[in-house]
Amino acid sequence: MRLLIRRLGFYLVAAWAAITFSFLIPRVVPGNPVATAIIRAETSGQCNAACVHAIELQLGFNVHTTLWTQYFQYWGNLVHGNLGFSWSENAPVGSLIVSYLPWTIGLLVVATVIAFAAGTLIGVLMAWRRGSWVEWVMPAAAFFQAIPYFFLALVIVLIFGQTGTMLKWLPSLFGYDIYTVTPGPNWPYIASILQHAILPGVTVVLASMGGFILTMRNNMLTTMDEDFVLVARAKGLPTRRVVTYAARNALLPVVSNFTLALSLVVSGQILVEIVFNYPGIGYHLYQALSELDYSLVQGIFVVITLVVLAANLLADVVYVLIDPRARQAG
Repeated sequence: MRLLIRRLGFYLVAAWAAITFSFLIPRVVPGNPVATAIIRAETSGQCNAACVHAIELQLGFNVHTTLWTQYFQYWGNLVHGNLGFSWSENAPVGSLIVSYLPWTIGLLVVATVIAFAAGTLIGVLMAWRRGSWVEWVMPAAAFFQAIPYFFLALVIVLIFGQTGTMLKWLPSLFGYDIYTVTPGPNWPYIASILQHAILPGVTVVLASMGGFILTMRNNMLTTMDEDFVLVARAKGLPTRRVVTYAARNALLPVVSNFTLALSLVVSGQILVEIVFNYPGIGYHLYQALSELDYSLVQGIFVVITLVVLAANLLADVVYVLIDPRARQAG
């Protein structure tokens, strides 16, 4: 418990530093978010002093107050769940992020879980049957672990995507067919979502699974030579039961890697979402940067940071729960 309390204190300090950094980003980068919004507002007419003040209040960038005043106002808004207002989308940042997250979580969390489960089982099988034909999986796992996500996504689009040049089997743009399908609780919309999720999902599974395979295989090979495994074999326990004992101990580092991988999911595997124009949080972060929508960038950064810290804390909690040695060390 003391170990977790210390770690929680560390993550609280890290969260404060990250949120402070997100507050400073739009205030130290070149340009003025208020001026940018005013230029957009003036396309429909002259923006007078009242208009300027309204935009400052809306965006939370009151340039006529001190930085400390803005900082405390920023924290007050965060406590009340107010992440600001996006002028490029003309909507509150919080509601926009809530609409982006289901796309990212629905696709990438499922893909990461599949990669973890399949990679762990294949790694156990490779260690159990080492020296057999199963080990031919290792070069492929090493290849997919090393290849960049965006390059693999581009290759998959080129071969299988309807916007590619070869097979053109599956859609490779957007989260659903935006031209012919009406969003809502209807089967054509759901079927279109599932169809559009195949290529980006396969990209994440292939690129993530290699690391889980290699990590689990290496841990299993080390664990299979431990004394408790040798004693279990000497007692004549069934091979499957011995492998289960070994896998439970070898799984500890892999579980930590899995929880950390889930933290990267919320960042949206940005390049994958950009390649497929998938409407997740990573793709919209890229769009907000291109539009210089500082409020939306700031809000997405805060959410991603908090999720990453929460995932790291979850990794610590899981490790303490499943490894008695960590509790003793704490």
